[in-house]
Amino acid sequence: METKGADAEPERSARVDAPGGEPPARAGRSEEERGSSPDGDADDVVAPAAPTYRPSYPFLLGVSFVTLVADLGTKWWAKDRLEPRVLAELADAPRPLAFRKIEVIKDHLNLIYARNHGGAWGILGDESEAIRRPFFLLISLAAIAFIVSLYRKLHPSQIALKWGLPLVLGGALGNLVDRVRYGYVIDFIQVRFTPTFVWPTFNVADIAIVVGVGLMAIDMFSPRRPELAEKTSGTPGAKASAS
Repeated sequence: METKGADAEPERSARVDAPGGEPPARAGRSEEERGSSPDGDADDVVAPAAPTYRPSYPFLLGVSFVTLVADLGTKWWAKDRLEPRVLAELADAPRPLAFRKIEVIKDHLNLIYARNHGGAWGILGDESEAIRRPFFLLISLAAIAFIVSLYRKLHPSQIALKWGLPLVLGGALGNLVDRVRYGYVIDFIQVRFTPTFVWPTFNVADIAIVVGVGLMAIDMFSPRRPELAEKTSGTPGAKASAS
């Protein structure tokens, strides 16, 4: 029986242990191991997208509806109480006056009935009905479509615009109802600044439109927040980086 000496060559299949008794590390990792590593290519991990903001359409409809009701209600009151009566109706009128006017602030603020066949400041008031009515109907419908489309793109930080758009929408609807029903708009608020300068008569719908446009202007000239600027510029979201 042949024995091996101390100087004999070790077997090729013998396992060589690393110092300390630990098995030697393999030269490289497999593709599966590299792909499943939790601290692998962190730059390829995209941050989860934030939930898309959806503006509240009940808010748009609610504010617009309140504005519309306030406008039509005050116009109904003005037509019933302030519209001048012809002489044959004086006996049946609740306040038998041919010309009826309520003075709220002497020489400055009056409630008086007026019919506006044109637009703001009587624009196109002298044109024929065949031109006036289709023109203002189309303008009103275009304004309503523009307001709704702009509201769809609303950002949570645009508080002024959130209130301005439904106010303009409610006012536009109020005047549109008058044009469809009567062919003119009922105005009844008269402001006199000086004995010679009287502001054109207006109504609640006009007030809502002016306030709404003012809020839209505030939003337009307000400094943009970073998240709003990113949205309007269309910059994609940044990738998450490993800490």
